[in-house]
Amino acid sequence: MNYKKTKAPTNTTTHNLMDFNKGTNNIYESVVIISKRANQISVEMKDELTKKLNEFSSFEDNLEEVYENREQIEISRYYERLPKPSLIAIQEFEDDKIYYNNPLKEDAEALKEEKRKMKIIKEGDVLEPNIVGTK
Repeated sequence: MNYKKTKAPTNTTTHNLMDFNKGTNNIYESVVIISKRANQISVEMKDELTKKLNEFSSFEDNLEEVYENREQIEISRYYERLPKPSLIAIQEFEDDKIYYNNPLKEDAEALKEEKRKMKIIKEGDVLEPNIVGTK
């Protein structure tokens, strides 16, 4: 992912807490979603940086002084100028670019639906068995 093209700010900004309430109806759940996405972005950025910097590493064990590589410094500066992962995650959440689901909520809704069906069966008349096929 190209993080340089994101609209996320590079410095900290103030956000209205009610904006985090829009997708989940729960501010705390939204913060958890944002923090998990920020961790994912952080890992992606770190892996990308590590791959680029490994190109410059030498595998020889010598005691010579390590010299500064201009390209390596530029790569490091590029990643330092990028928006922080938390700011990118907040921007993605505000733009509805994060897919999330809560299995606990889905299980609770399935349980409510099952209870509703059970209540209908109990209140209803004698049910006829469904015949799928004949012998």
